[in-house]
Amino acid sequence: MEIVCKNCHQVFNGHYCNNCGQPADTHKINSHFLWHDIQHGLLHFDKGILYSLGQLFTRPGNSIREFIEGKRVRHFKPLSLVVLLGTLYGFLYHYFHINYFINESQDDTLDYKTINEWTATHFSWVTIATIPLYTIGTFIVFRNQGYNFVELFVLNTFKASQRLFVQIITFPILFYLNNTNHLQQFSFVTYLIGMILIFWTNIQFFNKLSKTKAFFLSLLSHIIFLICIFFITGIILLLTGKFSD
Repeated sequence: MEIVCKNCHQVFNGHYCNNCGQPADTHKINSHFLWHDIQHGLLHFDKGILYSLGQLFTRPGNSIREFIEGKRVRHFKPLSLVVLLGTLYGFLYHYFHINYFINESQDDTLDYKTINEWTATHFSWVTIATIPLYTIGTFIVFRNQGYNFVELFVLNTFKASQRLFVQIITFPILFYLNNTNHLQQFSFVTYLIGMILIFWTNIQFFNKLSKTKAFFLSLLSHIIFLICIFFITGIILLLTGKFSD
């Protein structure tokens, strides 16, 4: 039976495209896909890093949608990309002794030095832990667009890589401002850049919606994410005795 390759549109027979090498069966994005990514993708880095990063900053939403639909042979695996970038940023953060909590050093209620160090050494996993929270908001507000939760998890995983790469390339500025009162302002600027990337990506990805509707739904999705963060932070502080008095 003749098969049309989802990556290069070559017509071929067999299990692999004879033009680009992509498997005939690309599988649906679901929990099995993520488990395969965790088992194999984290241990096998290939030449797709530059391609994926290039796509994420030129046509992010379109390339991620194509990835979910089956055009994957040139891409780096999404979870692997987050772990790689998060580990690199965490190393820089730790090695150059970045401290975001300079103004909180006099607060005896929390050990900010320990928190800062723990964040640096576990940065990639902290980043991954926030992806399901982003996905909750995305799934709620875009639930009628035909994507399941895991597919939207992949979307938000790629968006996390975008934000991490921005943090890496702007790290020299962060290092220059370290231990100054301008660090929080710089953090706010990178946050705004991340928001712009989120909106841009979603507007391209959900291309069946008008740009205006996609923008406001993205805003609502981010508000849900912030509510989740606020709720979880409150629970953590409660458990650590912050509100025990």
